[in-house]
Amino acid sequence: MKIVYFGSPQFATSSLASLVAAGHEICTVITQADRRRGRSKSALPTPVAAYASESGLTVWKPEKLRDADVVRELASLEADAFVIVAYGKFLPDDVLALPRLGVLNLHPSLIPKHRGPSPVATAILEGDEWTGLTIMLLDSGMDTGPVLAQTAPQPITGRDTQETLTERLFEIGSALLPKTLDAYANGEIAPTPQNDSQATITRLLKREDGRIDWNMPAIEIHRQVRAFDPWPGTSTTWSGQNLKVISALIGPDDPLAPGEVRRGSGAIYVGTGAGQLEVQELQLEGKARMGADAFLSGNSDIDGVVLGHEIPR
Repeated sequence: MKIVYFGSPQFATSSLASLVAAGHEICTVITQADRRRGRSKSALPTPVAAYASESGLTVWKPEKLRDADVVRELASLEADAFVIVAYGKFLPDDVLALPRLGVLNLHPSLIPKHRGPSPVATAILEGDEWTGLTIMLLDSGMDTGPVLAQTAPQPITGRDTQETLTERLFEIGSALLPKTLDAYANGEIAPTPQNDSQATITRLLKREDGRIDWNMPAIEIHRQVRAFDPWPGTSTTWSGQNLKVISALIGPDDPLAPGEVRRGSGAIYVGTGAGQLEVQELQLEGKARMGADAFLSGNSDIDGVVLGHEIPR
């Protein structure tokens, strides 16, 4: 089949690779524009763009999909299907209507649960035990289109972060994609409408969501640290400086005032509204990230302070 592929981040490369391996013709790969990244602030292509270029595929980075010229160019490709995996932009209705088989989207939840922009983070944050990935047809709503296939439920472990769980779901989904596309094209599966009464909606994450409230129970802060890794991250303040909490475990149940720091043997414990959080890796503003033991060797004065009482600069 002739396919136009839409995607941007690293985890979207596996689905593209699976379509190429299955022998489908990738007419073009559409991705977001180069962005400045890293310390050098050099403009770099998205991981999907880099992978596509290395694979000899045509890459296109249109600024606006609504432009009439862009729509005409897409129509001229006469693709059988569009496949979209974390492209990062909405497809307008006139673009959705172009391919004869429609637009297939890989969404990292068991739709209709966790529709919207942050399904993986929300699943971790809410303490879900299971999640999965859905292959669905896009319509004009937000993840409201009919379902073509879903993975088996996948367990969410206490070690999963937004990043690791996202990667795992899309790796599994990439194996499901080619056979789902073939079965749908051959009329072997029919799109199944969603049960809207069971739908839940996630929201777009903001940087301020990552600020830690030490009055929350340790189990909820632990979920926050995992759910917001890598974006927007979790942080608190110490002596007027931003202090990132990169990884943590649930600590002892012994009472400790919310935000109060106690030094252990190569460990940092912080009191919460219920129990303690054991901070494993952290990063002080302007410094490198480091493990708790290394951090304590240069910042022993953190013992006994109460975090989060100052406004960051």
